[in-house]
Amino acid sequence: MTHLKTKNNNMDLTVDKASFLKRGERTARVSTLAAVLLSLSKGFVGVLSGSIALLADAVHSLSDVFACVAVWFGLRLAQKKPTEEFPYGYYKAETLASLAVSIIILVSSVQILLESAKRFANPSSISFTILALLVTVFSAAFSYLIAQYKNKTGIEINSQALMGEGKHSMVDGYLSLTVFAGILFSQFGVLWIEPLAGILVGIFVAKVGFGLAKDSVLVLMDACLKSDRISQMKAIAENVRGVRKIHGLKVRRSGPYIFGEMHVEVDKRMPVDKAHEISTEIERKIKGRVKEIDSLTMHMEPVEIEAYRVAIPVDEDRGVESGLNPHLGRAPYLLFIDVDRGQIKNWFVEKNPGIELEKGRGIVAAKFLIEHKVDVLLTKEIGEGPFHVLRDSYVKIYKMPHDLDIRRIIEALQRK
Repeated sequence: MTHLKTKNNNMDLTVDKASFLKRGERTARVSTLAAVLLSLSKGFVGVLSGSIALLADAVHSLSDVFACVAVWFGLRLAQKKPTEEFPYGYYKAETLASLAVSIIILVSSVQILLESAKRFANPSSISFTILALLVTVFSAAFSYLIAQYKNKTGIEINSQALMGEGKHSMVDGYLSLTVFAGILFSQFGVLWIEPLAGILVGIFVAKVGFGLAKDSVLVLMDACLKSDRISQMKAIAENVRGVRKIHGLKVRRSGPYIFGEMHVEVDKRMPVDKAHEISTEIERKIKGRVKEIDSLTMHMEPVEIEAYRVAIPVDEDRGVESGLNPHLGRAPYLLFIDVDRGQIKNWFVEKNPGIELEKGRGIVAAKFLIEHKVDVLLTKEIGEGPFHVLRDSYVKIYKMPHDLDIRRIIEALQRK
């Protein structure tokens, strides 16, 4: 078994990672300042007015400050280059920050629920109602804008912590509207609505914190959170020429990036340099589609090929009874035969698309064979151009005597 590890050494991609993490750090810094502003304004007006719901919302915003600082620290640490001690980098610092955020959120939710429950048992009126209402409206609008900002950046750089913070800020906006309703009702003598709003704030905060904690713990335990990524990567790899089968595909998340490994089955007669070319092609195509991939480790497994497709240039459309044509480019038809364990399972004939061309007939025919996923070409003559086109796509080429019929050619091939 050959083990090939492919890693992204491209300077442009390295720069992109660094710029993505710096961008996330900048977003976390702005979010921290916004959370400080909201927390101070709601806390001040909450104390001034005596609104327990607004004070609860202020505590919630204060948890945002600590959460944003934790994300900020995590994204900054994730920018450090891999070392001998941390060969996979510091990406999980971002996930640890996300876990810290969730713990802070859960603790703050307990505080909110306890204080709101006390006020619910002993409701009281609030003062400076207009100011309190204005602060909650401003908080709702501002939280929505900050949520969009964090979520947009989180999606673009694939930061779990920032996307979690985006959801958190969106909940902030809804909760501020809930507080607004509680304060408004208190002015009509319905005093229990306002502490009830505080209780709802606490419940929402606890739900957000639990969900974020669950995702963070699963990532730290290398759980596969995106099974659709595995299906996508497998489909991409199996469509690479020369790959017979993909199995043992595993992925794990480390912060905003994914590390993967897979077993790639190839023909046991394939040279090592060709197997390496296949692994490079798999890596290129997967990274082109799955942007968060950091590195892939591929185990190239040589296997005996039992099922394959053979192509033979023929003069007529009579299936396995057709007469052989000695040259690929000049053959009117191409016979395709599916062989499995030495037995012909299926066959069909196609017209050679290059037969009517004056130049490049062999190249066109060769590309046509590749499109039909041919594994073996049997022919007596082939030009240099078509030969290299087919060999570059891992098609085996056997030059066979012209006096054999097709069935005897298949038997001869089985002895190769």
